[in-house]
Amino acid sequence: MKIGVLVKQVPGSEASLRIQPDQSWIDESTLEFEMNESDSYALEEALQICEKTGEGEVVAISMGPAVRTTKVLREALAKGAHRAIHIVEEMPYEIDPMLVGQIIKNAIAEEQFDLLLSGLQSNDLSQGQTGLLVGEMLGMNTATLIMETEIQDGSIRVKRELEGQWFQWITIPLPAVLTIQSGINQPRYPSLKGIMGAKKKEIKAVSKEDLLEDHSRLQSFGNIYIQKKDKRTEMIEGGSAEIVERLVEVFRNEIKVL
Repeated sequence: MKIGVLVKQVPGSEASLRIQPDQSWIDESTLEFEMNESDSYALEEALQICEKTGEGEVVAISMGPAVRTTKVLREALAKGAHRAIHIVEEMPYEIDPMLVGQIIKNAIAEEQFDLLLSGLQSNDLSQGQTGLLVGEMLGMNTATLIMETEIQDGSIRVKRELEGQWFQWITIPLPAVLTIQSGINQPRYPSLKGIMGAKKKEIKAVSKEDLLEDHSRLQSFGNIYIQKKDKRTEMIEGGSAEIVERLVEVFRNEIKVL
């Protein structure tokens, strides 16, 4: 079985974000990037599927600038992925999921994956669309919010997380695209042997510009701002009726929960 895994680089959870002077994007010069959390679960699920079936190939796919993307792909290779595809892009980065999906589709169309996995959503933009769009463009069956997988003959049975603590088991024919929910498994750490072996594994680099098609962008950023934190304490005095009246006023007009 041939499995592709989409992985994205995102700022670390402890990163302190700063905005560029022109407010066009975040200042990345001081940021540490890491593999997107739910993508790490998708990678682990792909590796476990290959181990259970006793055969197969896992290909990690990522789009981004050279240094941080190579770092994330090397991590995927160290964990057990067999090879990687790097879609090289520089600033300005694409944020429109339709366009990103088209670029990735063009990069992997010849691979003919049996299964394509991605995390449910990224920790930075949280749009949750890229994996599904790529699957639709490639004509593959899709399913979201996956919490468990079972490979069958020519199909895959998956457990989906629904609202209200409900779950759904469905069987979909291969080839298929699945978006993986965090917590589906326990991602492994790269071993020393894996880290050394990753240096010899292939990372195929392709230019984003070679994959672009005529396409109008559906999304773009105007300006970006850091959220301002404002702490304020108000002591409400008076009788019970006055206190209640003031609380209702605050809830309705300032906090806007009523």
